[in-house]
Amino acid sequence: MEVLMEVKNLKKYFPMQSGFLSSNKGYVKAVDDVSFNIYKGETLGLVGESGCGKSTTGRMLVNLLNPTEGDVLFEGKDIRELCKKDKKNLSKNIQIIFQDPYASLNPRMTIGDIIAEPMKINKIVDGKELEKRVLKLLNYVGLASYHKDRYPHEFSGGQRQRVGIARAISVDPKLIVCDEPVSALDVSIQAQVLNLLHDLQKEFDLTYLFIAHGLNVVKHVSNRVGVMYLGKLVEIANDNCLYSDPKHPYTQALLSAIPVPNPRAKKERIILKGDVPSPLNPPTGCRFHTRCSKCMDICKLEEPKMVEIEGKHSVACHLYDASMAVENN
Repeated sequence: MEVLMEVKNLKKYFPMQSGFLSSNKGYVKAVDDVSFNIYKGETLGLVGESGCGKSTTGRMLVNLLNPTEGDVLFEGKDIRELCKKDKKNLSKNIQIIFQDPYASLNPRMTIGDIIAEPMKINKIVDGKELEKRVLKLLNYVGLASYHKDRYPHEFSGGQRQRVGIARAISVDPKLIVCDEPVSALDVSIQAQVLNLLHDLQKEFDLTYLFIAHGLNVVKHVSNRVGVMYLGKLVEIANDNCLYSDPKHPYTQALLSAIPVPNPRAKKERIILKGDVPSPLNPPTGCRFHTRCSKCMDICKLEEPKMVEIEGKHSVACHLYDASMAVENN
């Protein structure tokens, strides 16, 4: 498969400052040495608990945040080393759908103007063609033509998210970062938005990075799934392998929390002990060892490396280290 975006050893540290002179008290390691590829035409799901760094990762990929270290290559080019013209093209090719559909829309602009603005900035169409394009985009996302003259506060949450989606696809991007696009919506509306994103992917040949809290949301939309914990990517695999045979203890715990629609079905729930450690002072060794029931001495001392254990299934866990491969296989 063709690699559309390559992420190498990505880090984002936020300085913690306090006091009158704003002295530096350390760094919050929101994203700490994360690497993965996004292939053209796929949907890569990125999941994890709140504060694990998944949204920060997404914002670095669209150049809204500058990485502390690491590289983000789009179509083989480092996005931080692009010239002014190429950066403008990058903003056209990589779009983002935000979690809060109301906060991401200008309350003083009509829906038509909101959707038209990216096309004006990128000089895609103008005049009557611009209006036709706006009406066409409204139709694509399931809104009526008369909605273009209304304001964001006149819409429901699901409708506002549809406007955000229309704005994102208005410039014909190649990659869209979906930053928890359905977490603020009712469950019944979530399914509609997920189906819409799936249909638009086929229509416009889109590639998605789909960020979400739980594995149940990304199950039906993703080709591959990556799991993050406390700034680290701990497991990545295609959706079938991850859901049928999760390797990392954290992934296993997340999957056990997915509710079963059958009330008579019995499912063993893995309850994680303790709270998520602070990213300001993460644990030594494996960051999950303080909550892991399978913790070994090596987990407290050495950070596990991401290793491919079968096919394209990779995991960062000492249970699957190369030195222990014979014992586990």
